[in-house]
Amino acid sequence: MVQITFKKNPVTLPNKEVKVGEQAPEFTVLSTGLEPVTLQDTAGKIRLVSVVPSLDTGVCSDQTKRFSEEAASLGDDVEVLTISADLPFAQKRWTEINKVDAITTLSDHRDLSFGEAYGVTMQELRLLARSIFVIDGNDKIAYVEYVPEGTDHPDYEKALNAVKELTN
Repeated sequence: MVQITFKKNPVTLPNKEVKVGEQAPEFTVLSTGLEPVTLQDTAGKIRLVSVVPSLDTGVCSDQTKRFSEEAASLGDDVEVLTISADLPFAQKRWTEINKVDAITTLSDHRDLSFGEAYGVTMQELRLLARSIFVIDGNDKIAYVEYVPEGTDHPDYEKALNAVKELTN
């Protein structure tokens, strides 16, 4: 079971850990236009899924901007998704203010479908734990990082290298 802290305090996650080589769990989240989005909506693509607690915080904002900056260099076969429990309206506002348009922001606010399936719902906070998942075109998990301290940055280079390995 994954154990993490948020601001140095332990948090409770679902008793679920996604591992490399497993089939990626299905989920339903909402687009900024309030449309349902599932894993199958990006079928056949490599997905870099960047999970953040809230776009309105420094590390989450930086993480999302960093992956947006890298998105174009990853190629047309790669979708970069940022998932948080922020409301879709807040995500849309954040992307417009920050001029981030190379990635897709998705909200897990409604029922925490992604958070529960991937084991990243911080139960005490009803936010998602910082994590990265790379899913190949056949919906297999190729890379996983559950960031041990929720206020720390993920390992950007390892995540990007995992995507690049799949595109070669």
